[in-house]
Amino acid sequence: MVSLQKAAIIGCGFVGSSAAFSLMQTGIFSELVLIDANQARAEGEAMDLSHGLPFARPMKIRAGNYDDISDCALIIITAGAGQKPGETRLDLVHKNVAIFRSIIPEIAKRNREAILLVVSNPVDILTYVTLKLSGYPEHRVLGSGTVLDTARLKYVLGEHLQVDSRSVHAFIIGEHGDSELAVWSSANISGVPIDHFCELRGHYDHAAADHALYEEVRDSAYEIISRKGATYYGVAMAIRRIAYAIVRDEHSVLPVSSILHGEYGLNDICMSIPALVGRKGVETVLDIQLSPEEEEKLLHSAGTLKEVIGGLDL
Repeated sequence: MVSLQKAAIIGCGFVGSSAAFSLMQTGIFSELVLIDANQARAEGEAMDLSHGLPFARPMKIRAGNYDDISDCALIIITAGAGQKPGETRLDLVHKNVAIFRSIIPEIAKRNREAILLVVSNPVDILTYVTLKLSGYPEHRVLGSGTVLDTARLKYVLGEHLQVDSRSVHAFIIGEHGDSELAVWSSANISGVPIDHFCELRGHYDHAAADHALYEEVRDSAYEIISRKGATYYGVAMAIRRIAYAIVRDEHSVLPVSSILHGEYGLNDICMSIPALVGRKGVETVLDIQLSPEEEEKLLHSAGTLKEVIGGLDL
């Protein structure tokens, strides 16, 4: 029996440690286990985080090993090589697939009931790899997908239109990477169609603005990596949001990466489409309405991922 109050993070680099810092402030877990190939690193992170608990809520944060995950309800996987300046997420494939070949069987031997949340890049490929290597039910394997990309889109739109980003409703879907796309056809500001709201703010060149904002979102990771070497705070908040949806059984609509079965004619591929997320993991993938141009771009994004998957020996 797994404990809904216990989670594990595998990989204590920038992303894993930032995720732990974010999760310790939520109060949704009573125990958090940190696992890393460098045991001393995991111990140091656990100590450092624990010293902040008097300012948060009571919980236990400790370094552990795979034997400690047997009763975790949520296992967050952030382990792997990080993206370097000039490197795409897909460039990381073979390095991180090799790492996952050692991690996933260790998880599967000890816990068959958890939800596996994959964060490492390329997240869509590694979510698919995790599903195949773990033998877990499909609904309990998901990737962070374009949850962060969607947040970036909401932020840049909020700045562009001088409106609270929480009032922006729009999605980035497809690959978490260079072939991702923005769903402009259904974007709105609290129910007001995006183009109309833009005109209320004095913006009329919609096509040019949409393209510029999309490029800013798509390339933002490269910009951050070129300046500080890695991205981690934004994705830590995305992990926190997904964890909330799972533990609190929120049935939230989030663009997580999950296996597709016929949506848009796509099969046997993991990529980001808005889905209902709750205590069981991915409850339903939502076949949202797209414009013909958006559907064409989504199929192109899927083709990019399919080509990579075809080169893996799973």
